[in-house]
Amino acid sequence: MGPEGKTLLNIIILGFGFMFMFTAFQTCGNIEQTVIKSFNSTEFHGSGYTSMAIIYGVFSASNLIAPSVVAVIGPQLSMFFSGLVYSGYIAMFIHPYTWSFYTASVVVGIAAAILWTAQGNLLTINSTDATIGRNSGIFWALLQFSLFFGNMYIYFAWHGHVHISDKDRQTVFISLTVISLVGSFLFFLIQKPEPEATPSEASESLLQTESTESSSIVVATPGLGSQALDAFKKALQLSVTKEMLLLSISIAYTGLELTFYSGVYGTCIGAMTQFGDDAKSLIGLSGIFIGLGEILGGGVFGMLNKCNRFGRNPVVLLGLITHFMAFYLIFLNIASDAPIAPEEGTHLQAYITPSVEVALLCSFLLGLGDSCFNTQLLSIVGFMFREDSAPAFAVFKFVQSITAALAFFYSNYLLLHWQLLIMVVVGFLGTLSFFVAEWVVVSSRRDTDYDSI
Repeated sequence: MGPEGKTLLNIIILGFGFMFMFTAFQTCGNIEQTVIKSFNSTEFHGSGYTSMAIIYGVFSASNLIAPSVVAVIGPQLSMFFSGLVYSGYIAMFIHPYTWSFYTASVVVGIAAAILWTAQGNLLTINSTDATIGRNSGIFWALLQFSLFFGNMYIYFAWHGHVHISDKDRQTVFISLTVISLVGSFLFFLIQKPEPEATPSEASESLLQTESTESSSIVVATPGLGSQALDAFKKALQLSVTKEMLLLSISIAYTGLELTFYSGVYGTCIGAMTQFGDDAKSLIGLSGIFIGLGEILGGGVFGMLNKCNRFGRNPVVLLGLITHFMAFYLIFLNIASDAPIAPEEGTHLQAYITPSVEVALLCSFLLGLGDSCFNTQLLSIVGFMFREDSAPAFAVFKFVQSITAALAFFYSNYLLLHWQLLIMVVVGFLGTLSFFVAEWVVVSSRRDTDYDSI
């Protein structure tokens, strides 16, 4: 197998590893609040929203040290050990205690920062300027198959259930734990990519024009302590560059809508008593439609790579329009108190007669719009910061996770229409800032081949 075939295989294995892990974890996040409401124990006093806020808050802070960890032990081992922590968090739901619930939330937040920094590093070192867009799309599509498989299981397992019993919960979370472990061990199949034959073809980082430093964390340095410190310093330097500051608003928006589609919206659907006894199983069906939108977006804008001559801006604009359509329909279809309704649900009605079909259409639109934003952000960050990929993706996840944590926190208190309004404002501003960042890339790299999305 040639070098290009090996790197493509690495991307596919990376995608499958994340697909198994997040089949478990994203399904867990989607049903977490609903499961906790049904948990019959006077000893347990926890909130799924609070847990996710802790995860993303710790995730955000841990991104400052994640590049150092990846620099010392390498991306492959970083992802494996992080995957074991994810599996432990999921297994905790088999018989949860309040202390273990929140402790696991802290630990998985640290693991998440290391996992995603290592993922961004591996994606970049297995890509060229010409393949970064394609590889981002392949990875994203495989990752989002996790929403399809996990939520399909939930739909059939919970069909017709008004209350989630202890046996239902334990069966689901034992299965999800095993699936997560499979994904962790898949990372050992990733091979070290061969160096490019002609170094002149390698893309130089935009930031190298501003600094004489060229320390990439994938190249060994004399001491591990020095290597870790260099990675930490580079992450801090990248966080205040013009390019990263421009992208930060777009990245912040993906954190807000990640919270909404991965936790809040499923809870809203499950709380709608007008959807009948199948409302709980509709959480799984909603996740399936989100996954279909994610997979379609990853395939069209990544694997097929048809939009390269137009740049990334049209894809991001499509994502914004798609999300705005979804937000408007959700505003009309879902009761305003649905995110904070008790286990018995809400009897309020929004502005139209609640429709399951409209709710599922919104799920699809949320997934499609999210894939538009994330494939293009993965592509542009990998393109702009090729020589500093791990620190760059650490900054990416720092911004995304801190806004996700904030959103999970306010989801405990804000009615639905206020949550939608926040996403509309930040999404609009994030799209404008992405346009400016893309124009910076085009103007700065006019002399090179611009082949990525």
